[in-house]
Parts: sequence; structure tokens; C-alpha cells
Amino acid sequence: MAQDDVVINLDAEFEAWGGERHQVVTTHGPISVLVCGDQAKPALVTYPDVGLNYLACFEGLFSCPEAYSVLFHNFCIYHIDPPGHEDGAAEIPNNQPLLTVDDLADQVAEVLDHFKVHEMIGLGVGAGSYILNLFAIKYRERAIGLILVSPICRKPTWSEWIYNKAMINILYYCGATSFVKDSLLQRYFSPEVRASSMGAEVLMNYRKHLDDHPSRNMMRYMQAIHQRGDITESLAKLKCRTLVIVGENSPFHCEAVHMTNVMSRRYQVLIEVQHCGSLVTEEQPQSMLVPIELFLMFYSFYKRPLSLSSPTSPLSPPCVPPELLSSESLGLKLKPIKTRVSL
Repeated sequence: MAQDDVVINLDAEFEAWGGERHQVVTTHGPISVLVCGDQAKPALVTYPDVGLNYLACFEGLFSCPEAYSVLFHNFCIYHIDPPGHEDGAAEIPNNQPLLTVDDLADQVAEVLDHFKVHEMIGLGVGAGSYILNLFAIKYRERAIGLILVSPICRKPTWSEWIYNKAMINILYYCGATSFVKDSLLQRYFSPEVRASSMGAEVLMNYRKHLDDHPSRNMMRYMQAIHQRGDITESLAKLKCRTLVIVGENSPFHCEAVHMTNVMSRRYQVLIEVQHCGSLVTEEQPQSMLVPIELFLMFYSFYKRPLSLSSPTSPLSPPCVPPELLSSESLGLKLKPIKTRVSL
């Protein structure tokens, strides 16, 4: 084992995911990575949205029973947390420089180098999708596919700029106040979840998550994504197969549509999930599985498990061609999904 790699003892949380957490030292500081599965398999790298770590962002998706057949069966999964976002993280000292989005993308490359991984498929949500997009632009030969949930690619709008600036200042001086938590929950979840009695427990858990993590560490990640540039022009030249999934009520819905309009129609597909916010991985994770499987059928390494041959499985249609990613083919399977496809 490399000297700059520390394997942290697993607690119940990590044992449930069947992985090992590594603290990888990079040029821009240490970063926590949970590795799940056989490292001889192709790599799937995840990166969460602002305020979240891998567990808060992806637990719903990877806890689905079908996720084992579609994801764990085919990949070794590398869950990368933004600096200082892992559970139990200490506050990053003030004398450490703030990282830029380029620094965070370079960290992803260093993590892959550490584990001797050359190519990967990325799965990012919100700000995490921007980091993986930037990684794909900077390291084109290493990103063979992207699954982007409620992605962003342009500079903040005026309204986002004002909200971000306010939250950054409040996080620095006051911590995760009610204003910060309410603003982030509006970013993550649809109005239906925020207003329902069933969603009350979900919101309470996320409030607790935001309370339990150093507020200045969250501020650092938010500040990096707040200062992001417009990568639209670079995305237009990107030849990386991309699946874009966006909640209809996500504040970044227009951003996702803009992204797919500028990207090559040969390489991208847009899936819109009705009655859902940005955090589709938690709010409607089941809606992602069929689109992800159809997307993965492009790749020669993807193996369809025999267990999916059962007619009761939502992933049962054998060898469905990618062109069947349409509202007619998916709508009956995964209500309330609608899709927009560029052929």
C-alpha cells in the first residue's frame, strides 16, 4: 500500500456499502475516497453536490436492489468526497488556500492515478457534475462517459450569485444557520417533498447532516463552485458519451437543457424526471436505473446479469437498443418520467 494512502477502519456505515475508505494525499491536500468493489473492474467515479458527501448524495440510488445488477456488478465504484466533507472530518485550517474548481478536477485525476485507474465513467450531481465535466474537458482521454444529474455549466445567474454569496458569508461567520439549510433543501428537493408530511423526516435528516459537518468546509466547496467559469464552448467540443438526468423542478433545469443543446447530439441524451428536484438520486432514484442501463449498453464491458431476465424486473427488456430512450418506450416503465432525446 502506498505511503500516502491511509485506509480508515470501517464503521457500520461503510460496511453497509461493502467498501474501504481511503485518505488519498493529493497536491491540493488530502481527500477521502470510498472504494466499493473489485478494482480490476471498470471505474465509476461519483462526486456530490454542495453541502453533501457521497452518502447523503448517493445512498438512495445505490441502495436500490437493482443498483447491484446494473452498477456494482459491472464497476468498481470510487466515491470521492469534496475536501473536508467526509463524516468525522475536522475543520480545514484557515491558512490552507481555497481551492478552485480546476483544483478539484485535478484532484479527481490524482485519485485515479493513485489507484492506477486510467479511464472512468463519472456520476455527478449539481456542483459535482460541473467538477466531472471539467475533468472530462481537461483529461479527455480518461473520461469515457458521464452521467450528470441536474448539471451546471455556466456562470451563476444573478439570483444564484446572490444566494451563494449570502450563504458563503453566513457559513463563514455564523455556521449552518436556518437560512443556509433552507436554501440548500430548496436546491435539493422538489416543493412536493418539502411540503409533504412524508418528506418531513427526510428534511430533518438532511438538516442534521448539515449540522454535523464543519460549516467552513462546506463554505470552501461552495465558494469554489460560486467562482466557476462558463464551460459551454468546451462542452460543445466534448466527444464523451453523456447521460443528463434532471428533475423538472430543479433550479438547474434550464441549465441542463442548455447543456444538451450545445453538446454534440451524437453523444448525449437528456432525461427529465417530473415532480422532482435536483437530487434525483435521493428523491426518485428508481427513475434513473433504466436510463443508466440503456446508456451503459453502449460499452463493450457492460455485462447484463442473468438475474435481470425475470419478467418482473424493471430492467428486464433484453438488449434494448439505445434509440429506445424515448418517452414512448420509457414512459410506460417509469412513470412519471419524460425524456428528450437527440438522435
